[in-house]
Amino acid sequence: MGRLCFFYFLSILSLPIIFPAVAALPLHTSSRWIVDEAGQRVKLACVNWVTNLEVAVVEGLSKQPVDTISKRILSMGFNCVRLTWPLYLVTNDSLASLTVRQSFQSLGLSEAIAGFQANNPSIIDLSLIQAYQAVVSSLGANKVMVILDNHISKPGWCCSGSDGNGFFGDLYFNPDLWIQGLARMAALFNGVPNVVGMSLRNELRGPRQNVKDWYRYMQGGAEVVHSANPDVLVILSGLGYDKGLSFIRNQPMNLTFTEKLVYEMHWYEFSDKKSWESGNPNQVCGRVVNNMMRLSGFLLEQGWPLIVSEFGMDLRGNNVNDNRYMNCFLALVAELDLDWAIWTLAGSYYLREGIVGLNEFYGVLDQNWCETRNASFLQRISALQSPFQGPGLLETNLHKVIFHPSTGLCVLRKSWLDPLTLGPCTSSDFWKYTPQKTLIVKGTYFCLQAEGLGKPARLSITCTDPNSKWEAISDSKMHLSSKVGKDSVCLDVDSNNIVVTNTCKCLSRDNMCDPGSQWFKLVDSTRSPSSAVFLR
Repeated sequence: MGRLCFFYFLSILSLPIIFPAVAALPLHTSSRWIVDEAGQRVKLACVNWVTNLEVAVVEGLSKQPVDTISKRILSMGFNCVRLTWPLYLVTNDSLASLTVRQSFQSLGLSEAIAGFQANNPSIIDLSLIQAYQAVVSSLGANKVMVILDNHISKPGWCCSGSDGNGFFGDLYFNPDLWIQGLARMAALFNGVPNVVGMSLRNELRGPRQNVKDWYRYMQGGAEVVHSANPDVLVILSGLGYDKGLSFIRNQPMNLTFTEKLVYEMHWYEFSDKKSWESGNPNQVCGRVVNNMMRLSGFLLEQGWPLIVSEFGMDLRGNNVNDNRYMNCFLALVAELDLDWAIWTLAGSYYLREGIVGLNEFYGVLDQNWCETRNASFLQRISALQSPFQGPGLLETNLHKVIFHPSTGLCVLRKSWLDPLTLGPCTSSDFWKYTPQKTLIVKGTYFCLQAEGLGKPARLSITCTDPNSKWEAISDSKMHLSSKVGKDSVCLDVDSNNIVVTNTCKCLSRDNMCDPGSQWFKLVDSTRSPSSAVFLR
């Protein structure tokens, strides 16, 4: 299967692929932005790649050659990998002394050994840490940046509140050993240019968690990492499964170094239980976004970078909770122009929770690590893989794009007479939202105008009438509403991606309908159309 996929990958190289820009490394921070040595914004658009399960080997290498996977990551538009690792990989002599082959043998994974031998013969007899280094090297050769994420202590699936890995002092979480492991890992990758950051610990949780110990140990870990490897960004998670950083608001970290500190947060649909399915999507989205801003989003306003280092959904696409959550999430990522890392690359696992070859429905790749699991989802996030704004990105004056989160597309015009459609955000017009609540194509006299129920929205030079005024309504603030006579209408999209106006739907209370087609987000941007940078 690996050979077949390899030839499949070669075939897609003949297509025009836009690669992420190459940053001038190392990275540092400038207020809320991550920037390169030249001071240019670098937006981290990452995918998580798992190494923290019982085998302690990067997943997927029994399915495909590591270089094929690295190239595939780049071809999907990701510029970065959040590469997980268990603490015991560098602190437990019994584990660290194993080769890849021996680790598989100890777990009875004979089929994985055969696949690994066929696809990655140069790695299978390396030690576990050497195999990890080989993956980092492959990613570097393909110009993919890496964040080293200490995901867990004892190798295994993460996370529960009682797994002994949750907080400092837990059964498998000795703070002194953790500090030692961070120092070793930082030193090991000192001088490896594509390792741009270290995430100190994933999802702190459990009954022991408290703010006093968070400051004590996170500050110590940050100082140790920076001392051993001054080039890397130091990325800190919060409490409560990485949802809570509100305590930072009034008590910032006190560190000896500057311009390297980044915070991270996680956001999944299950973070809010069944709210998306049982509640009205507009009301749930408004409430959840307000809560996220209170718990961690405020850091952007205080001038700190914030990366959503885990989010994801069942990519089979049939989970109502997931689908509603993702529309809300992508709108916020666009609005705030957040850095992010999707969970997960893995189409399957060697061994997870006792199941061999478990199919990962959150995986960007399919079970054989060959094709994408859901190509339309990759299309949805593609607009968010490049920055909308930030230092050095002053290609044009500040303007708005009208982003449609359920498709990942933006409102475009083909001509002044044709109906408005959805299309790639890189081709979007520049819009201006005026104090009079009109949406004007910047540099022209044309504004967006509603014509009536079920009719295409159009451009007009008559911009003072009520049907040329647009207001963001509902708790989500994503319904763009106007008046046509006595009717209130909302911007919508028909089955042909034509922008129309219809009766506003699902504004409150009703939990049975989905407002996704009517959700639009006005996003600040300074990037010019088709400004993607090709790989050098």
